[in-house]
Amino acid sequence: MDEKEVYNKALLDHLLLNNDIDKFREEFLSMHTYEQSEYFEDSDNEIHQKMYHLLSPKEVADFFDQLEIDDDEYEEIFDQMKVNYAANILEDMSYDNAVDIMNHLSKRKIATLLAIMDKNDAKEIKALMHYEEDTAGGIMTTEYISLKTTTPVKEGLLLVKEQAPEAETIYVIFAVNDDKQLVGVLSLRDLIVAENDDYIEDIMSERVVSVNVADDQEDVAQTMRDYDFIALPVVDYQDHLLGIITIDDILDVMDEEALEDYSGLAGVSDIDSTDDSIVKTASKRLPWLLILTFLGMITATILGSFEDTLEKVALLAAFIPIISGMSGNSGTQSLAVSVRNISTGEIENQSKFKITLREAGAGFLSGLVCAIVLFTIIMILYRTPLLGLIVGGSLTIAMTVGTIMGSIIPLIMNKLKIDPAVASGPFITTINDIVSMLIYFGLATSFMSYLT
Repeated sequence: MDEKEVYNKALLDHLLLNNDIDKFREEFLSMHTYEQSEYFEDSDNEIHQKMYHLLSPKEVADFFDQLEIDDDEYEEIFDQMKVNYAANILEDMSYDNAVDIMNHLSKRKIATLLAIMDKNDAKEIKALMHYEEDTAGGIMTTEYISLKTTTPVKEGLLLVKEQAPEAETIYVIFAVNDDKQLVGVLSLRDLIVAENDDYIEDIMSERVVSVNVADDQEDVAQTMRDYDFIALPVVDYQDHLLGIITIDDILDVMDEEALEDYSGLAGVSDIDSTDDSIVKTASKRLPWLLILTFLGMITATILGSFEDTLEKVALLAAFIPIISGMSGNSGTQSLAVSVRNISTGEIENQSKFKITLREAGAGFLSGLVCAIVLFTIIMILYRTPLLGLIVGGSLTIAMTVGTIMGSIIPLIMNKLKIDPAVASGPFITTINDIVSMLIYFGLATSFMSYLT
């Protein structure tokens, strides 16, 4: 088990398998819902079945909100439940989390569950399922508190108390007009400290930051990070309030986007799961590897075309790994900075030309320092100044070009509406291998007569 585990799995298993119902419920329900979800994830089907018999749908729903399992596992889990029990669990979950789960179930099972659910719950869930998964609509919830601007504060307090049990958060209250258009926002504190005779429009703030239902989830996360919100309203094109996005959902989005960017930089289509089969793991990695294989053939062809140069000065081959490696490393560093700037929005606030120029300058300076060190080593070992100059000059140019490539390729992809993380480290490294070999052997061939 994980060293960070703070619950006693062996005790819970013992209580369950020995049908000590009261003791199990007392122990299990005293745990935080995160710990409950961890226990469920660490248990097998036999334990799951016993839990379904001993826990109500509401008690299961509380920790299902925090499950972190592979998407394809939900179908199997819900297959193991009675249909009515499964429907009740989804009813008791937050609508946005219920939709996240149902998006990973078969159409047949979705139709069955929706038919059994309470009509109002089914209506809310079906409405959310219409939105694209990675948009504001796909991660929002319709469980929020709103008050009309013409509502007196005294009545507003009663309405908040009435809506609170179903709301995702009660600390942020949204003000709407008679057409349900978002016109203001206030905090629970604003409502509590206001005079009873005041109206919502008197105490609300009219400066409301909202996102459109079709906005990308990454842009939504950026907005919440910039403003330090705990909840962000989602509106349609006519400013009707449709739902809210809470900070817990945004943390999941940030984690998801970080994993996607990491997998892109690693040159795989998705982060491998430890449960993936050999075939599935290979299929995720093969597309980029095949592309890189063809690109690698270009490098091999270049080396073959300079065969005469290598035959005359065999020592040149000794420095190929250094030049290609350093060019690839500098490009990958620049790539990481560029992708980070794009994902955080910093790139929009700066001149792209200045950023590229700065990266090129950094690459040139780094290459020059490395070239001087390499030139010194060559002079000590081989006492061949011209070879040192060719290797050092090639290294400086290759690292400069590599840095520029790592900087501009993500910018170009971002301009073309392609995820800049797709410009992965292996891709940049292979491209820089080709460029660095052309530079190196081009210089060496130009000065061949002096070298021999």
